[in-house]
Amino acid sequence: MAPTHEELTAHLIRLIDIRLLDPLEILVDGHDAIDPLRAVIRERARSWATTIVSGDDRAAVGVIMRAISTLYPGDGPFDPPIDWWRSPFGRAVARRLGHPTAESVSYAVAGAMLGITRQGVHDLVSRDKLARHPEGGVRSASVRDRLLKEGTRRA
Repeated sequence: MAPTHEELTAHLIRLIDIRLLDPLEILVDGHDAIDPLRAVIRERARSWATTIVSGDDRAAVGVIMRAISTLYPGDGPFDPPIDWWRSPFGRAVARRLGHPTAESVSYAVAGAMLGITRQGVHDLVSRDKLARHPEGGVRSASVRDRLLKEGTRRA
């Protein structure tokens, strides 16, 4: 299920606080300069959530990729834990682009992205409702397409 604008906004604010602003506040020993940043983030998070939830694809992908590269820096490909896909940001990413760095995902990851079990993913693959990747797993784009199709049926 797609996150609401409010859920996504609150989650983005929480993520940025935990991953960026709280460590910065510790580094500068609680300096007051961090408080105005928190206000800016609250304002900008609303705009980012709007773009991710209802903006055009190019803008949404741009916001998502900037957020992922900033909040989850690393030398390797982005590989979040399975529970991440159940978060409001993870659900929004799955709906907008599938997995941002992988052409295929495991049945467990596909299940987390879809909110179903691995067995449910296996059943969907067996019934040709999800596309199997030739090298194993499920095509990430197939998971995204299924999420989008489900969204239009509920609307």
